[in-house]
Amino acid sequence: MKRSTDRFLTTHTGSLPRPDDLIRMMFAKEEGVPVDRDRLAARIKSAVAEVVAKQVEAGIDLVNDGEMSKPSYATYIKDRLGGFGGESNSFVYGDLVDFPELRDRVFGDPGRSRRKTPACTGPITVLDAQAPETDAANLTAAMAGTSASEGFMSAASPGVIALFFKNEHYPNREAYLEAIAEAMRVEYEAVANAGHVLQLDCPDLAMGRHIQFADLDLGGFRRMAQQNIEALNHATANIPEDQLRIHLCWGNYEGPHHCDVPLSDIIDLVFTARPHAISFEAANPRHAHEWTLFERVELPDGKVLIPGVLESKSNFIEHPDLVAQRIGHYANLVGRENVIAGTDCGYGTWVGQAAVDPRVVWAKMAAMAEGARIASREFWAG
Repeated sequence: MKRSTDRFLTTHTGSLPRPDDLIRMMFAKEEGVPVDRDRLAARIKSAVAEVVAKQVEAGIDLVNDGEMSKPSYATYIKDRLGGFGGESNSFVYGDLVDFPELRDRVFGDPGRSRRKTPACTGPITVLDAQAPETDAANLTAAMAGTSASEGFMSAASPGVIALFFKNEHYPNREAYLEAIAEAMRVEYEAVANAGHVLQLDCPDLAMGRHIQFADLDLGGFRRMAQQNIEALNHATANIPEDQLRIHLCWGNYEGPHHCDVPLSDIIDLVFTARPHAISFEAANPRHAHEWTLFERVELPDGKVLIPGVLESKSNFIEHPDLVAQRIGHYANLVGRENVIAGTDCGYGTWVGQAAVDPRVVWAKMAAMAEGARIASREFWAG
């Protein structure tokens, strides 16, 4: 993974706004309406080219495919793995329990309301090993001839798959995680073999506390999180650590988030995961203060931080000076070469999700790039 050598690099979390016509096609596919597969594949490929160009234009260094081929960062696996069927999972968001009207609004999101998370009802198999290779090829083609420094692709972690898709087949959670890890290894290695950085999306290590394991105490949750990390490490054993990044998330929804587990309660576990770089929410009102954690916690050798310097649920365009300040907080504590500017989460987590206007998304990205230039002048001047 590319590291800062003379300036602060910029990246983001993964999902980006999809074109309206692609959204309509993917809604139809999710709802079982026949869709011309060749036409959909061609539109995905062209959408990847478009979104890479927009990232480069906005000043993003480490770009991706915007997750154009996926209905969401996690639920896409139902189309690539066998063994899933039956009724979808249901979730209780701990922070929304006391706010039922807000809960209904959150779950009424056009994208979230269409998501499908069938249970695991049989042995997990790989149904479509070609899909990640196609995704990787689309990104490679889109980056050709651009100034992008590096490409990354995101994939669901074993832990987040176990969160969204309940186990109705394997004898215990450990066996379920092992089966997921073995199946997802195919996708992980396809991305890496194509020369891209692999990002493992791991909201299970944060959001899982108040959704999946709200009934456990902190120690119990940490044991579950450690199991997830062990599965992730096993599944990525053949990929160099510096070709991996991880994303922590407390849930990309506009809720109170007062039940979020503090970063200080999980950071030591996150450090045991193999990925070289750690992307995490650091701009929103619930987690913007947590940069002070690194006043007392030492960043392990070889690790890089990608703190969010842009909120992912707000249409406010962050001032570049604020972005520079946020970058500086981390650079002062862990070293300038160990910080890459990022976003709290994605801007298209579910197909059809539109919390932030697409035009605003690109303006926010440009503000991040300008803020990174301001911070670079301060930290690399002379």
